[in-house]
Amino acid sequence: MPLRIGIPRALLYYYYYPMWKGFFKALGAEVVVSSRTTKDILDKGVKQAVDEACLPVKLFFGHVLDLKDKVDYLFVPRMVSVEHKAYICPKFLGLPDMVRHNIADLPPVIDVTVNMSRNEKNLYRAFAEAGKVLTANPLALRKAYKAGLKEQERFERFNQLGFLPHESIEQMEEGLAARNFSPGQPQNMTIALIGHGYNIFDTYISMNLIGKLRDMGIRVVTADNLTGDIIEERSNELPKRLFWTLGKRMIGSAFHYMRLDSIDGIIHVASFGCGPDSFTGEIIERHLRRRGNLPLLNLTIDEHSGEAGIVTRLEAFVDMIQWRRAAQ
Repeated sequence: MPLRIGIPRALLYYYYYPMWKGFFKALGAEVVVSSRTTKDILDKGVKQAVDEACLPVKLFFGHVLDLKDKVDYLFVPRMVSVEHKAYICPKFLGLPDMVRHNIADLPPVIDVTVNMSRNEKNLYRAFAEAGKVLTANPLALRKAYKAGLKEQERFERFNQLGFLPHESIEQMEEGLAARNFSPGQPQNMTIALIGHGYNIFDTYISMNLIGKLRDMGIRVVTADNLTGDIIEERSNELPKRLFWTLGKRMIGSAFHYMRLDSIDGIIHVASFGCGPDSFTGEIIERHLRRRGNLPLLNLTIDEHSGEAGIVTRLEAFVDMIQWRRAAQ
């Protein structure tokens, strides 16, 4: 029976899950993903995590609890950096330690360190270390690593075709897009949704924000639909290069979308208590005010957010865009 490797459906799952799954699957492991977020999963995470943690981290705890009795190992990498001279938020750096110290009776945690700030070869070293729980064969590890990169490239191609990451993952595994979603279908307007993937693609904590916009006849685009080169180029318009990778993605994509005539508005989604989110949101808002060409809606979510309030604000925002069109 193959070893079962558990991957929580939270945080960087929405960025790198295809690569992680491709790697472990190539080594013969069974990859088990936690259930989709529910009120029970979130409530358990909130109860287990420290009070100072932000909503995405609290939710991560809930997904770990959902997995802990179902798998042989938990994959919780210590993410420091995924690009040259830029870093991931510190909450990812201490995530394995927080999980170990706050949740009892965990299976062994695979907590390899990913730090590419100075050397991109460190990514392979991290994967090779993670794969040692399955094999010591260096050739098998190298082949599995290449398989993981291939799946990640395939995932990013789907994103650039217009699918959103959670749809790309399902398309790769189940053929979702062929059944009931087409990124090219006609829409009344297009809105750029700017926020971390783990906030906007989790349908529970985002209160199905994307689904609600689509029900209004709105096409949704995000940073994930852009290439890294575009995001890098646009974010370089700031006087100083941002050293937060995820914040740079948000600012670079917002700067790109605010220049497109096809974009009717921008929605910025932040989690309550997130310092980098408040910082990047302020930069985006200031630049939009200077340009004066697009309306902006700021949404802040936490474990107490109510769906009715979100719906009211979305409807008012869309109405404002339509009135603006009529006035023009």
